[in-house]
This record gives sequence, C-alpha cells and structure tokens, in this order.
Amino acid sequence: MTEQGKLTLDGKELELKVEAGTFGPKVLDIASLYKESGMFTYDPGFTSTASCKSKITFIDGDQGILLHRGYPIDQLAENASFLETCYLLLFGELPTATQLKDFDTRVTRHTMIHEQLTRLFTGFRRDAHPMAILCGAVGAMSAFYHDSIDISDPYKREIASVRMIAKIPTIAAMAYKYHVGEPFVYPRNDLDYAANFLHMCFATPCEEYKVNPILARALDRIFILHADHEQNASTSTVRLAGSSGANPFACIAAGIACLWGPAHGGANEAALNMLQEIGSVDRIPEYIARAKDRDDPFRLMGFGHRVYKNYDPRAKIMQKTCHEVLGELGIKDDPLLDVAMELERIALTDEYFIEKKLYPNIDFYSGITLKALGFPTTMFTVLFALARTVGWIAQWNEMIEDPEQRIGRPRQLYTGADHRDFVPVAER
Repeated sequence: MTEQGKLTLDGKELELKVEAGTFGPKVLDIASLYKESGMFTYDPGFTSTASCKSKITFIDGDQGILLHRGYPIDQLAENASFLETCYLLLFGELPTATQLKDFDTRVTRHTMIHEQLTRLFTGFRRDAHPMAILCGAVGAMSAFYHDSIDISDPYKREIASVRMIAKIPTIAAMAYKYHVGEPFVYPRNDLDYAANFLHMCFATPCEEYKVNPILARALDRIFILHADHEQNASTSTVRLAGSSGANPFACIAAGIACLWGPAHGGANEAALNMLQEIGSVDRIPEYIARAKDRDDPFRLMGFGHRVYKNYDPRAKIMQKTCHEVLGELGIKDDPLLDVAMELERIALTDEYFIEKKLYPNIDFYSGITLKALGFPTTMFTVLFALARTVGWIAQWNEMIEDPEQRIGRPRQLYTGADHRDFVPVAER
C-alpha cells in the first residue's frame, strides 16, 4: 500500500511516497530527496533506514516476535528440521515430503569439498583462530567452483546456494580439527545435517564415534534459531558486497568477517568469557553491583538485545535446549554452569533487570550449550556462521532478483578541513 507524504524543507514542500509492508512501521521513500532538495539524511548505523524490501524475515522487537516467511521461530524450532528451514528461507514455502527429500539429497551429495581446498588449511598457523580459517576458506571457494559464480543465471545461483549450505559444515569442522591439531574427518552421507557435523568435529580415526541423537537434534535446533535475523550487520554486509556483482562465495566470506565482531556473532563467546571472569557463584553479587553502577564500564554479556525490547523469542527455545543438553550429558558440577544458572535466576527475578528488560538472550544460552557439547569458545562464532549462511544466501538471492536494487553507496556528512591549497615542502 502506497500513500503520499509531505515534507517541508526551507519553505519548499516536497511530496514523498509513504509505503507500508505486511507488518512493521511505514517507510518514507526518500530516494528522490537529494534530487528535490539537495539534502541527504543523517542516520548513523542506519537504525531508522530501510535499506531494502524483503519477504524473508520479520522482527518486532517490542513484542518479541520473529517470523521466517510468516512462520513463528518457535514453531519452526520445535517442529521443523534445519534443512526444512533452509528450504523455506530459500524458496518461500515449506517443502512437501518429496521436495524435502530431494533437497536433502542435493545438500548431502555436495558436502565434500575439493581435495585441493583442504591443502589451504595447512597454510594457516597452527594457532590460527577458526574464524580466520573459515573466512579464508569460504573466500577461496570462488577459485574452485567457477561453474556457479555467474550471478545472472538463476540455475547457477541455486547451485551456489546448495553448495554453500552443504559445504560450510565441512569447512567449519575442518577449521575446528586444524585448530585442535587432529586429522580431518570427511562427511558421511548416511548422517543428517547436524549429526554429520558433530561426527566431523568429534570423530577420530582411532575409534568409532556414535552421535547422540538428542545432542544432534539440539544442535539442529540451534542452527534453526540462528538461520536468519533480518537486516543485521553481517546480512547487510552480504547484501552490500553482492550489490557490486561480487560472486556469492566472496559475499558470504564478507558476511563471515563482519559476524566475527564481538558486538555481533562474537557475543556468545563474550558471554562465556564473562562467566569465566566471574568464576564462582559467590562472586556474582560483586558483578551484579558493577553492572548496576553507571560509572563502572563492566557489562553483563548475554543480557538484553539491541532489537528485542521484550524477551528474545529465540532465547526461550534456547533455554529449553540448553537444559535438555545439560540433562542428557548429566552435567551438574561445572562451576561455570553454576554461575550461569544463578545469573539466569537473578536476571529473571531482580527488579533492576526486569525494569531494564535485561533478559538472558540467545547468546547467553547458546554459549553454555555449545560449551557443554564440547566446543571451545573460539568455535562459537564459527557455528553461528554455519547456521547463518542460509540466511545470507537467501538474502543475497532476493537482492539479485530485486529490480529496484542498485549498488550500495551510503552518503556522509563531511566534517573535515575546508578547501586549502597545496604548499611546497620547502615552504611549510
């Protein structure tokens, strides 16, 4: 639905389109603003700017709502598999049984990576961060899969999409194995997506490794919860890179690089590091007091969310998944988990946290869960990237097909030096 809005600048009245989506606030179309008024808008972080039209994901932070193609995240996490969710994000509808079987087969048959690509890993230092390895390896995929980088061909875009979803777990698992100094374990076609990833991470050639189905299902649910989250920093990075016509592997590598930031994908790692800093339950009151002190720079990581002013809907499911994993593994005497559980209790009952809406978010629970599954903190963001790849690919595809899409070119408010003339070095 399109309306007309009026904006008065320097006595001149401008007519601008006002558009409404399915949900959410209306938007003022300012595409012609500079041409009509000679002015730009100033919006640091683009927090009041819609950068695109999208049919993929909707978030209402005030109400705590997250929808993928109209489906609530809790329904998908409870009832769907990750590959079912991938299909939904990519193609817009939940698959039929036949479509899901075909998609599952296509992804499974693409899980191997080119053998020469495995040699790239040995070029990294033995103590390289897994995210550095992941970023480099995914970027290098464009050097191996030339037949799917023609972005003007819908069929080749689909091949690239399937390849990325299929191969990212293999690359992520290899990054982990290289990080811990163990031999690579190749994918197995008889295992489902999450189980295959766990097997590649934790199996060794010296003994058989049986994947626990409860833990595999928990990891599958974690992947669903991280699959897409609208126009966040990394997704916007993928779209911006893609707007120049860059190949899909380069765009996903750019998204991985952005996700690595501690304010974005590194938040769950930061949350666990905070738990380690606190160390024991008896030190919690000290840190709670510091968190409430405006003059203290300490922040409780894993609480509150930039978008959600209510309870993060993903956190509720992540909380349940976390306790399922801890129960299945029989973990009761871990000091770090004791700290986490006590912090959770305080955050849900303390008036300060309730008033400030500092609820435990998905990063708080996912950090605890991934640690319990056996992953080091350096792998947390890698797993986030693995799950988010499908969202990036779906958003990238949507952007390529958008007839209104143009190369991204944000403007600026220049505050530097005034015009001045060059002075020869001898006269300075």
